[in-house]
Amino acid sequence: MNFRFTLLAIALVAGSAVAQSATPSYVFPNYRNAAQADADCKALIASARADEKRLQAGQATTLLAELDGMNRRYEDIVGPLSLLNAVHPDKAVRDAADACDLGYQNFRNSFLQNPKIYALLKQVKPADDIDARLLRDTLDAFEDAGVALAPARQARAKKLSNEITRLGQLFDRRIRDDKTRVAFAPAELDGVPAEALKDRKRDATGRYVFGLDYPSYDAIIENATLGATRERMWRAFQSLGGTANLKTLQQLGQLRREYAQLFGLESYADFAMRRRMAGNAAAVQTFLGTVKDAVAQREVADLGLLREAKARDLKQSLESTTLNRWDLTYYTFSERRNRFQLDAEEFRTYFPPQASLDFVFRVAGQLFGVQFEPLHQALWHPDAQSFEVRDVASKKVLGTFFVDLYPREGKYNHAAVWSFRNPSTLVNRTPAAGLVVNFNRQGLNIDELETLLHEFGHAMHGLLSNTRYATQGGTNVQLDFVEAPSQMLEDWVYDARVLALFKEVCPSCKPAPDNLVERASKARDFAKGIAVARQHLYASYDLALYAKDAPEPMATWQRMEGATPLGHVKGSMFPAGFSHIATGYASGYYGYLWSLVLAEDLRTAFAADKLSSEVGMRYREQVLSQGSQQAPAQLMRNFLGRETNSDAFFKSLNRHND
Repeated sequence: MNFRFTLLAIALVAGSAVAQSATPSYVFPNYRNAAQADADCKALIASARADEKRLQAGQATTLLAELDGMNRRYEDIVGPLSLLNAVHPDKAVRDAADACDLGYQNFRNSFLQNPKIYALLKQVKPADDIDARLLRDTLDAFEDAGVALAPARQARAKKLSNEITRLGQLFDRRIRDDKTRVAFAPAELDGVPAEALKDRKRDATGRYVFGLDYPSYDAIIENATLGATRERMWRAFQSLGGTANLKTLQQLGQLRREYAQLFGLESYADFAMRRRMAGNAAAVQTFLGTVKDAVAQREVADLGLLREAKARDLKQSLESTTLNRWDLTYYTFSERRNRFQLDAEEFRTYFPPQASLDFVFRVAGQLFGVQFEPLHQALWHPDAQSFEVRDVASKKVLGTFFVDLYPREGKYNHAAVWSFRNPSTLVNRTPAAGLVVNFNRQGLNIDELETLLHEFGHAMHGLLSNTRYATQGGTNVQLDFVEAPSQMLEDWVYDARVLALFKEVCPSCKPAPDNLVERASKARDFAKGIAVARQHLYASYDLALYAKDAPEPMATWQRMEGATPLGHVKGSMFPAGFSHIATGYASGYYGYLWSLVLAEDLRTAFAADKLSSEVGMRYREQVLSQGSQQAPAQLMRNFLGRETNSDAFFKSLNRHND
């Protein structure tokens, strides 16, 4: 499971120019060099400044539509550049994308403090509930930027916001551009699949060279029989970002605390929660406490099972056996083999990467009535692909989808979706999204297929959106709801009837045997206590980091991880690579668990049939298409026909398959 699922969070108000017409088909801009990106960005900001002058002298009656037009223009330039920042092979283009985003955010921070536009907004009389919600969200954005603060505080807020953006970029860039390599002699790689070594570079002494991309990391951490080999790889990965990122993370904590205090709040967590489903930090702490109580005993029991497995493997007494953090994944996979006769590598034969992509397209076709047609656009790399998304019934173009499946140097090394262009029925504008993963070219295991469906859930949230305003489109929802549509779909990979769709898209592929799928379904909850407890730790650490005292990141991590059953490993520095909490998920990582509660409840509607087109189309219309036109709680009520609850979530925590 990948814990790194980030989305492009489009600014509430940004961009340039008034509403414009748009054709249904979207063509990705083919930036061949940094100069092209820089020129487009400078033109965008110049145009935006001109629009600011025009808008502040305008009328309130058209202001919401005018501002949404600005947001669309922002998306048209900064949106694709944000994706290229993660995937373009040319570092100069990636850096130009960073510079563009920083330059525009600096403009945005000033724009959102414009008192004349704010005064006009307060005069807007919304035509209906959709307009009223957009107006409230837009006023919130202005107020959160400091428009109502005293002049000195307002100036400080702008400076802090600009610096937070810059430091967040710096944090991510150190991770993205990391060139750490770990070399192993052939004798150190016992257990590692031959396919993982095939065509792999070797150094002058004949050692195999591994980077820190996920296919390389997983090949070692899941399969290497030697603990020393796993430890070296684990420690390298835990050092991603380095001590420089620890310093940057501390600066971010201090700056965000100061920002919140400008508004009379004690902590950044308190500031951020005001705009979330949770409402306040206390509600999140209560929720996390409930999760901890539900999972604590199971975590200890699961760790005990893995320790026993290690003792048996090494033929030594339990008393003399210490379970280390680099053992967890290896012995989880080992016990899946022993207890459930499940070898994760076996799935790679049945799930080729391209066929897996076609499979998730077929799932979407069955559930949501859509089809994907290749577009063959000129893109940033030969591996990248583009697809037009159409409604099957009407043949109408719904959006454009971009996919980048395989790892390479300089590419974002996790799994994520960028919903970088949002729809607007005002101008017949269709959405676009980019899915970025780093899969093994030999095939996917079932966990990776689950990851693909997770990210595809984000993409569907963006591509099936059909909102009046782009600002409310797709994944522009409250942060603690955004992971619900993606996490909901993860469960589909454990249904043999769903996996049978593979034969429709890949007749030459060998079908995964039903008994293998059944074993995978039984094994999926093995060691779940460890996984959920780790997510709880991440969420709790995030909240602690942005509490009122803004503590030192590494000391706080050592204390909090040290209080867990396995303790803290000296020399490891996980927070240095924890990109979520440095950037868009700051004081928001709890949203993965919060959204999982919602996702489990959404799944109850599909309990009888995961391929029900009737339920799927209703979900598409009542949840996915709505974006943030309605509050998440209302979307859940509309779809489920009742208030949402946590019953399914806590039932899943208590589900044992051992």
